[in-house]
Amino acid sequence: MQDFAAEISDAMLLILQGDAELWAIVLLSLRVSLLAVLVSAVIGMPLGAALAVGRFPGRRAVIVLLNALMGLPPVVVGLLVYLMLSRSGPLGVLELLYTPTAMIIAQVVLVSPIIAALTRQVVEMLAEEYSEQLRSLGVSRLASVPVLLWDARLALITALLAGFGRAIAEVGAVIIVGGNINHVTRVMTTTIALETSKGNLALALALGVILIGIAVAVNALVSALSLRAEQEGLTHA
Repeated sequence: MQDFAAEISDAMLLILQGDAELWAIVLLSLRVSLLAVLVSAVIGMPLGAALAVGRFPGRRAVIVLLNALMGLPPVVVGLLVYLMLSRSGPLGVLELLYTPTAMIIAQVVLVSPIIAALTRQVVEMLAEEYSEQLRSLGVSRLASVPVLLWDARLALITALLAGFGRAIAEVGAVIIVGGNINHVTRVMTTTIALETSKGNLALALALGVILIGIAVAVNALVSALSLRAEQEGLTHA
């Protein structure tokens, strides 16, 4: 018990004293995950909105597939991205394997379906709610997409935060394509796994505390935005 207390104390000291290695890992994790969410938003939001307002043969099958992709196994995604980026793969010439870019690509594959699926649900509900108004104004389904996306902005921010939560906590895919290289591709989750196996619990615990803090902050933001969206909905009603 005393050893555990000492490890906790050392972990807090690393955080409070601004340990350079610790915060370099945290900053790399945030940079990779934020860029992945940004790219995923560019891909997922238009896709989700198009599925919400579009009507075409096979639409229901595409929605089912998109929902299924939300549960993609991270290690499988990591393996597929690894095969694509390896020297013998179709994108091997780019030499992206074991770089932060490869980690971003893996996270984009994991996060894009989440953002797209949540966007579709939100935009589809708004499209049904405003269908008569949009039709009376002569707004086509395609032209209504920007309007609906703007009106759903708070809910979409929640979708982005959900995607960020998935990305920042990811370990399986990023360790396969990133290699967990010190000062290059070592992020919070992969470092926790490595340092725990080495017995360096202070660093692992410090990163764990920060990761939990980020998770709590993200959930708090999601709750606050959901509450604000409900209040706005009551105001409009």
